Amino acid sequence: MTAHRITSLDQLASLYPNPVAPASLLKEIDHVDANYAALIAASPFFVLATNGPEGLDCSPRGDLPGFVTVSDAKTLLIPDRRGNNRLDSLKNILFDNRIGMLFLVPGYGETLRVNGTATLSSDPELCARFDMAGKLPACVMVVSVDSVYFQCSRAVVRADLWNPAVRVDKRSLPSAGTMLREITARTPAIETFDGEAYDKALPERVKATLY
Repeated sequence: MTAHRITSLDQLASLYPNPVAPASLLKEIDHVDANYAALIAASPFFVLATNGPEGLDCSPRGDLPGFVTVSDAKTLLIPDRRGNNRLDSLKNILFDNRIGMLFLVPGYGETLRVNGTATLSSDPELCARFDMAGKLPACVMVVSVDSVYFQCSRAVVRADLWNPAVRVDKRSLPSAGTMLREITARTPAIETFDGEAYDKALPERVKATLY
């Protein structure tokens, strides 16, 4: 494999000799227009990429469609809903405010990519705009948009992502409790985790702590 390692732009270009399709460049703009705003409004889920002193991080974000607000063509507002309190993404933003976002819309082939910079705000009035079930986010991510463009549907089509017929039976995969039990079992200094009890309590705990 080492002999075929790609280490230069020239090597890379030789593997992809076809020119960039004009549409691939034309679709990228520096703001959120009406069409891109419609995709954001329809999306209940996006993946957030950040960079910090310990490296890169990629984190899921999800809520009801429209949870990301297009404040204006250059600004997005995103409430930080309750999570595991690792705060990986938020700490990274304090170190390096550049972010990448990938929005998905169930049943829709194209995805939407947004790149920009982010700041965190605990402004009470701003947080109050995102009240959900009487719970406010601890802070709101204010995103300044640098570039926006849609990604073609090839990856989603190849994955057959939205086809309910190919959904995996979750019982065929290790549960959260199983993974935690086996990880702790390999670490003598940590008491073995009760995975069965964790799995039994998890659905209700998630439901009770969504916001």
